[in-house]
Amino acid sequence: MNSLVLKCTTLLLLLLPGSDVTDIASQSTPSAPASPPLADVCSIDNNAFQAGEKIVYKLYYNWNFVWLAAGEVTFKVHDLPDEYRVTVRGRTYPSYEWFYKVTDNYESYLDKETLLPKIHIKDIHEGGYQKYDRTTFYQDEQRIVSYRGKTRDDTKPKYMDVDPCMHDLISIIYFARNLDYKRLRKNDEIPIKIVMDQEMHPLKIRYLGAEKDVKIKGSGRYNTLRFSPQLITGELFKEGDEMKIYVSDDQNRIPLMIESPVTVGSVKAVLKSYNGLRYPMEAKIE
Repeated sequence: MNSLVLKCTTLLLLLLPGSDVTDIASQSTPSAPASPPLADVCSIDNNAFQAGEKIVYKLYYNWNFVWLAAGEVTFKVHDLPDEYRVTVRGRTYPSYEWFYKVTDNYESYLDKETLLPKIHIKDIHEGGYQKYDRTTFYQDEQRIVSYRGKTRDDTKPKYMDVDPCMHDLISIIYFARNLDYKRLRKNDEIPIKIVMDQEMHPLKIRYLGAEKDVKIKGSGRYNTLRFSPQLITGELFKEGDEMKIYVSDDQNRIPLMIESPVTVGSVKAVLKSYNGLRYPMEAKIE
């Protein structure tokens, strides 16, 4: 059950370590003809978020037809002179820790001009499992250096050549929020490339269309846009599994709810609270 809490949320766009990649879109209705590129994949203007934004998600795990409130994940955006520092903190609730205690800390430093990552740090404690990884991106040189180990004191470096304009698990969320969604047609696919756990993953996100008046448990009703990201088949997901992400249909474009099956049961991440948004939450209708 590696990384259950973070997988429930940073599933916001893609997913986790596994072996073979399964293309969801190829198993369903063929996509519409490719539209022009939605953005320069190497640089995008930030028109969706601002420093001071804080979004909290409540995580649920379905086990034997019972939904358990497992924990929370908090995303915060901090301001630096040339970068946004984004922190992600995942915690299980004390009532869930008898089953599986999680303390996950992630952070990314994003270039303000491009929203590409400069540094990504992962420091996770899950049950008896620990992992630390600090990856530095040299975007102009198309390479990375990843120091990885059980703790930050016993890391070993790995040097990798990578494709141009690589993202990490956090940066792609904030990059994608700034795409031109008005140009998307149903079943259009958005290609993304990420570095995760010292490997490159080319993935896709399929646009499923708008859905109005969606109830978000504990938060209200919203007009939404729906997406289905490609999953990485392996420990957590079975081949053919499909996830749905509901995003606010307004200028903020924040994920509101994520629903996904896992190998045993299913998980759901639901918006709990938000503050410091760049725009009023106009997607909320009650």
